Parts: sequence; C-alpha cells; structure tokens
Amino acid sequence: MGLKQNLHNFKVKNQDKKWIPAFNALFTFLYTPNETTHGGTHIKAADDLKRTMNTVIIALIPCLIFGIFNAGYQHYLALGEIEASNGFLGSTFWTLDNLIIGAWTVLPLVAVSYGVGLAVEFVFAVIKGHEVEEGYLVTGMLVPLIVPIDIPLWMLSVAVIFGVVIGKEVFGGTGMNILNPALTIRAFLFFAYPTWMSGDKVWVHGAVERAGTPDAISGETLLGAYAQNTELAGIGYWDMFWGLIPGSVGETSKFLIIIGALFLIFTKIGSWRIMLSTVIGALVMGLIFEYGVVGTGLIDESSKFYGLMSVPFWQHLIIGSILFGAVYMATDPVTASQTNKGKWIYGFLIGFISIMIRVFNPAYPEGVFLAILLMNVFAPTIDHYVVQGNVKRRLKRLKVKAA
Repeated sequence: MGLKQNLHNFKVKNQDKKWIPAFNALFTFLYTPNETTHGGTHIKAADDLKRTMNTVIIALIPCLIFGIFNAGYQHYLALGEIEASNGFLGSTFWTLDNLIIGAWTVLPLVAVSYGVGLAVEFVFAVIKGHEVEEGYLVTGMLVPLIVPIDIPLWMLSVAVIFGVVIGKEVFGGTGMNILNPALTIRAFLFFAYPTWMSGDKVWVHGAVERAGTPDAISGETLLGAYAQNTELAGIGYWDMFWGLIPGSVGETSKFLIIIGALFLIFTKIGSWRIMLSTVIGALVMGLIFEYGVVGTGLIDESSKFYGLMSVPFWQHLIIGSILFGAVYMATDPVTASQTNKGKWIYGFLIGFISIMIRVFNPAYPEGVFLAILLMNVFAPTIDHYVVQGNVKRRLKRLKVKAA
C-alpha cells in the first residue's frame, strides 16, 4: 500500500509533464487508479475496460499454450523424428522438446506484437496528451495467434504499426475504430506479403539450414490441400477438432476455441448471437456448395473449385479459422453490430461470405478475416436499418391505437 501511495504522489506531483500518460499506463497496469467519478453515475460495476480486456486474454491463453506445443509437434512430425500423436493427450505431443521449439518461435511473435503495438500507443498518448488506452491488450495477444508462425519479425513489426495507426488511431483510438485492428494487421500482411500468408508449407524450425532435407518442409496446410483437391495423409477428423494439424498459432484447436467461447459467453463478454449466427451462416454456405452445386452435378472434379466445394458442409468448421474468427474477432464489441437483430444478420453474413471466399479463392483459401472486415464496415448500416425498422413498427402501433 505504501508503494502504491508513493507512486500516486509522484503522479500528482508530475501531472503537468508531457510524459505522464506513459507513467499512468504503467502505474495502473497493476494498481487501480485512485480516482472516482465526479459526476452522477447511472451504473456501478466492478468491471472496466482493462478487466474486460484481461478476461478475453484469459480465454486466449489456452489457445496460445496449445499453439506453442503444436509448433514443436509439427516441426518434429514434418522431419519424421516422432510419430503422429495418438489423440489430444498423446505422449508425443505434450513433451518438453515441443515446448522448447514452440516457445522459441511463438514467444518472439508475442513480444514483438506487444512491444511495437504498445510503443505506438505510448507515442500517440504522449503526443495527443491523453491516457494510454487498454484497447491493444487483446489485439496484442490476437496478432501472434492469427499469423503464420514463420512470419519474419520485421514484417510483423511493420504490419503492427500499420494496423494500430491506420486501423485505430486515425479514427480516434479505442472505441472509435470501425475496423478490427488485429484483422487490419493480418490484411496488411496478406496484401503486402502474400507469399508468406499462403499456407502452402508446413513450418519447420531451422528449415533454411536443412537444405539437404527438402521433403521435411514440403506439404500444405489443410485448406491448401483441399483447394488442390488432395488430402493430407494421416490426418483424421478428430485431429482437426483437437488441433493436431498445421496452421496459424491459435486457430488449430477447435476444442479450446469452443472452451474459450463458453467462457466469454459465461462472463458476458462475447455475444453468443454473433458466434452462433456465424456458424449457421458458414454451414448454410457449405450446404449450398456440397448439395446445391456438387450434389447436382453443376461442377465436376476437373474444376479448380471442386476440392473445397465437395468438402462436407460441417467440415468447414474444423479445417480453417472460421471458429476462431467467430469467437474472438467477429464479437469485437466496437466493430460489431450493437442491436440484437443486427448481431444475427452480421454474424450470418460473416459465416456465409467466409466460406464463399474460401471456395472461390483457391490461391489463398481462407476468407474469414476478409469477411469480418467487410462486415465491420457494414455493421453501422445494419444497425441503422434495424433501428429504423423498430421505429416504423412502433409508429404503426401508435397509429392503430390512435385510430
């Protein structure tokens, strides 16, 4: 308590300094600020922006830990140095070797994401003279989970700067942005460095030094294989569900994503309407392709679109990042629809468009991030028409009663 009071006194003494916003951010990282609302308040609650962000981070930590182990597992599996794990709790997955290789590669992504992103936040806070906003706490954790594990750190740094400045700060900061900052960062990487985002290779640590073993780094991710109308040998449906597959760090384990979704719904942080409607939209589009196009013979196996069109409709949920996007990206309270009916429309269109982009873009068969960014732009329009519809219905009721 004495340390907290001394820090508070230091803050008060230097409150007119230009660098004080940066100090305040560090001060309130572990301590609750000694400030109370001076005006009249309508709602008193224990949660605030920082606690809300920390709740989402807690939901993401299992995906991060699993992704670290999976990185090491995919490394040794691609080199043929271990056998495929026999299930989620297999003896060849949760090993110290996998942890070391995975941590050596994944943790630098986390460090760069937070280091560069928070540095930009601090710079803008000092220049504009406002407090450092906690909005990047979740974005900093999301970014390492949605990028390829072998992305060069300098590329990630450039993308983070672009995403924070263009995706958030130019709109006025946290709560004012219309685009999800994490997805803005991924979009920048996709368009600026497409060869690094294609997912056509299985990552192997030290692959450059292993020039004598080219077969060790060949092979595609699941979506890339299906887009080429091939299958990855030895990978079953349960492997896809548990996450024992190559892919971005946090997107592979559908089991842990579902656990995170239940946690966010229980804590009332994430919207179950958006999550459920996104899944429904994806399943509907998958059904249209499987039975409406392939099932009726409108397309044959010679088409470049046949591979992903012929995938069982439900399998679209476990071979890509649609679930991760539905739980952690689409539910962003700032960029998503705010009305209940709007959330159903918003989520359904995300799922529907995601599978459409996935199928019709075989060069890069993952469309969830583009679909979410597109619907981020249209979310205010959806809410506008929902509200206007409610207004018109109420006016009709008034006219009926007046008559």
